[in-house]
Amino acid sequence: MSARRNIEIKARVDSLDRVRQIALQIATERLGVLKQTDTFFACSSGRLKVRQFADGRAELIAYQRADTPQAKSSDYHLVRVEDGAALIAGLTSSLGTTQVVRKRREVFLYHNVRIHLDQVEGLGDFLELESVVAPDFDESVARKRLAEAMDHLAVKSADLLESAYADMLAASS
Repeated sequence: MSARRNIEIKARVDSLDRVRQIALQIATERLGVLKQTDTFFACSSGRLKVRQFADGRAELIAYQRADTPQAKSSDYHLVRVEDGAALIAGLTSSLGTTQVVRKRREVFLYHNVRIHLDQVEGLGDFLELESVVAPDFDESVARKRLAEAMDHLAVKSADLLESAYADMLAASS
């Protein structure tokens, strides 16, 4: 299976409540609240993590993304796994764990753009936007929708972040 692609940004927010109110107004769908733990592993290229959900589900996610504050492409492979804890144990023994990120994520959908309101343990509050590239949303449309969502949510260029949460946690310790 070929890699999937998003066009995405991450931004620091001063008030999740303010952003939530706007998201509620523009959302085409509200997808709910997730509690996630992402365990990152050492790898030679890109990033590799296992995402565990509070309900017991888990996913292996391998992705390549530039560290830049502007809207950027993220190419990724996602594999659902039955036993996240066993996979983490196996990958930890062979690759080593680099970081664990715990977050509460509220998810909305604006057309093809996933709006994530993230509360990240040890870091604070963030907004992440992921515009899905798909046959009915090619990259130019995905970038246009992302820009629309950023405008609606009043995302300022000064608030954009280049690093992954795992990198920010590593830098803060």
